[in-house]
Amino acid sequence: MSHSTFDVTADGEPAADVLVVGLSSPGFAGVTATDYLTRHLPSEEVGHVSPAEFPTITPFAEGRPRNPTRIYDIEDTALAAVVGELFVPVPAAPAFVDSLLSWVEEAGISEIVVPYGIPFPHGPEEHDVFTVATDAFREHRLEGSGFDGLRGGVLDGPVGELVARSMNDAAPPTGALLTPVHSPGPDLEAAIRLVDALESLYGVDVDEGELRRQSRELQEYYATLADRMNAIEEGSRDYPEDRSYM
Repeated sequence: MSHSTFDVTADGEPAADVLVVGLSSPGFAGVTATDYLTRHLPSEEVGHVSPAEFPTITPFAEGRPRNPTRIYDIEDTALAAVVGELFVPVPAAPAFVDSLLSWVEEAGISEIVVPYGIPFPHGPEEHDVFTVATDAFREHRLEGSGFDGLRGGVLDGPVGELVARSMNDAAPPTGALLTPVHSPGPDLEAAIRLVDALESLYGVDVDEGELRRQSRELQEYYATLADRMNAIEEGSRDYPEDRSYM
């Protein structure tokens, strides 16, 4: 199956009703959470999405290259997953979603959920997962879940396109699980929140130990880096401001 911008190649259809779409965005929370599910639950790669008209990337693991946007069947669950390591620019979002939804229809997917991290303003007590979802998704999946709707804002790119299509019944019921992210680097705490939300909503059980350990190590790394930068700044104050004769 092809499109002017993206090609979807699938070896088979997953035995799943729900598609988890993990996309690259600031903080990489959504794609990290989705990738973690596919690596810590029995999963099989069943296809991939490749761009036809703009530069791609080639991620690799253990010395082996792999497709940047992969489709998985997560065995013994109702879930399939898209792990999108390639950032899809806003202008390319309609073409990406066109190709993905064509495959979704063929595969018999009846629901789409997008775990996603966005850098929106929030207080220290607002490190939580919020939702933006169509009525059909909300009634079927979110009743009694305890997840609040995000107060206001704009969704752009593929996540915004997917939610908009669902509003017009051109896509299955779709919901975005949104959590605030922080720079620099990947926000693994945000990814953990999204994994927790997916576990809660879809009844899967994932050992989060590796992700929590990586998060602690990353926090320690940035704390050490900040200390070094502060030490450099304080040391620079010992030099005269006019350094023209140094």
